[in-house]
Amino acid sequence: MRKKKEEAPQGFDAIISVKGLLGTSEEGDEIELNTTGTYSYSPGNIYFEYMETELTGMSGTKTSFSVTPQAVTITREGQVGMQMLFEEGKKHYFVYNTPYGSVTMGLGTRDIENRLMENGGRLRINYTLDMFDMASRNNVTVDIRKQQQERKQ
Repeated sequence: MRKKKEEAPQGFDAIISVKGLLGTSEEGDEIELNTTGTYSYSPGNIYFEYMETELTGMSGTKTSFSVTPQAVTITREGQVGMQMLFEEGKKHYFVYNTPYGSVTMGLGTRDIENRLMENGGRLRINYTLDMFDMASRNNVTVDIRKQQQERKQ
């Protein structure tokens, strides 16, 4: 019996736009970051990463997303560290490490909309964060497209 050949991930340099609405209502804090990073796609497994900037308050931190049909994992390494697991309808806990200390937070995923394909696309996650007796509803939308190569003259 022949083994099915696995497809190698297709990767490229990408323009990544991250929009986050963080807060307890529609009037929460909105954060928008436009940056460059890398993106790779293979059926059932999407991976992209970028470096945070001073705009997000996490300069020097690498943020990576791993997307499968069942879940999205966001990992941050650097000035802050954490690993968040998003699964629709489930609640998970994670430790958020900062230069000032660590805190455990609850993460409840309301829904995930994954429209990422070979050439990029959109990922949207609606979720709640809770810590102690405080909670907030949040939304993050990530748009990804190929970075255009400059033409040599």
